[in-house]
Amino acid sequence: MTVAFALSHFPSRAMLFAAMLLAIFAVGNAQAQLVDATGQSIQVDDNSSVVSVGGSVTEILYALGLADRVIAVDATSLFPAVATELPNVGYMRQLSAEPILAMAPSLVLAIEDSGPPAVLDQLREAGVQVVLVPDDPSPQGIVKKIDLISDVMGVTEKGRVLSAQVESSLEELRKVVADAGPRPRVLFLLSIGNGGAPLAAGRATSAASIIELAGGDNAIDAFEGYKALSPEALVESGPDVVLVTDRSLGLLGGAEAIREGPEVSQTPAGRDGRIVSMDDLLLLGFGPRTPEAAAQLAQKLHPGLDLSMTKEQ
Repeated sequence: MTVAFALSHFPSRAMLFAAMLLAIFAVGNAQAQLVDATGQSIQVDDNSSVVSVGGSVTEILYALGLADRVIAVDATSLFPAVATELPNVGYMRQLSAEPILAMAPSLVLAIEDSGPPAVLDQLREAGVQVVLVPDDPSPQGIVKKIDLISDVMGVTEKGRVLSAQVESSLEELRKVVADAGPRPRVLFLLSIGNGGAPLAAGRATSAASIIELAGGDNAIDAFEGYKALSPEALVESGPDVVLVTDRSLGLLGGAEAIREGPEVSQTPAGRDGRIVSMDDLLLLGFGPRTPEAAAQLAQKLHPGLDLSMTKEQ
């Protein structure tokens, strides 16, 4: 079944206008008390110079027009490309206090699970405020990220408008993929680059969430998180599509190497050659670009689905 889905209706003008009105109304009713990912109430006194930790955090700051306040980023902050020109303080889960303190930030905005915790404590003891941003891979989670960051940065109205745009776009996409026909089973594989077997995405993962948004069913339902599969379990999962990030695609030797593997080759995905790869941060980041990511993936999962992004004239 072919369904036309133009950018002019992603979301439509009327829907977006209504969403923006609701967003602006919500600003006037927003609670003054801010709560971070730890459940702690926070009050930010100085948001003028920020170290941003987490790819989606950085994307949101730039989407809100706050590039001039970002003084450093972490290794996962790859979009927009201009962010990679800033000083890099390392990987989000392996931070060190020294390079961050050397930047003399007034605030560290870090995605939940950044750390180690001892390093975050060092920053706080040095007088740097650390705000942890919740990281729920869902449409509601994106809204919470945007709302908290915009509130912390003092641009609440801009944040509510951006949240409304994301919500409206995802709702439009949901309606389209609902009529796209049978939902393919999708197996997401993640290579961690140590030469071992790739990990499969189970329930409660960003991979499972983006697959659902794109009109697919996660092939793994037996566990939560990312775990290695036995060869038998991979074959039994029976994926119609194998999904990987671009980085994993390279680490696993390319699409043909994945397809011809002894396990994948026995699945519908291997027999039909349906190996799909996408940019890592776009696919799994759950930030402002998630509607774009879900739309791209939907096109790959449902080849008859027309989601052509033609600009409105």
